[in-house]
Amino acid sequence: MNIENTKAQMRKGVLEFCILSVLKEKDAYTSEILDTLKTAKLLVVEGTVYPLLTRLKNDNLLSYRWEESTSGPPRKYYGLTDEGKEFLKELNNTWSELSGAVNTITNQKK
Repeated sequence: MNIENTKAQMRKGVLEFCILSVLKEKDAYTSEILDTLKTAKLLVVEGTVYPLLTRLKNDNLLSYRWEESTSGPPRKYYGLTDEGKEFLKELNNTWSELSGAVNTITNQKK
C-alpha cells in the first residue's frame, strides 16, 4: 500500500474545512489562502485549491469580490457567506467529535 496516497487522501478530506477556517476571520485571496495552508504544513497546490474554491462558491458557502492591486492585476477576495459560517460551525462540531473518537482509539493501551 502506498502511504503517500493515504496521506494525500487524509489531507484532501480536511482541506475544505481548513479553507473555510482560514476565511472565518477575514476575506483573503487565493495566494494568501495557499500561504496559510502551506505554513500549517498542509501541502497543497493551486490546481487543487482553485476548483475547491469554485465549488464552495457554487454551494453558496463563499462569495467573492474583485479588488484592485497596487502590484499587478486585480485580486479575487473570497469570504464566507452566512451559510458558509453556519456550515463551518457544523464542521467544527463534527471535527471535535471525530478527532476525539480517533484520539480515543489510537491512544488505547493494549
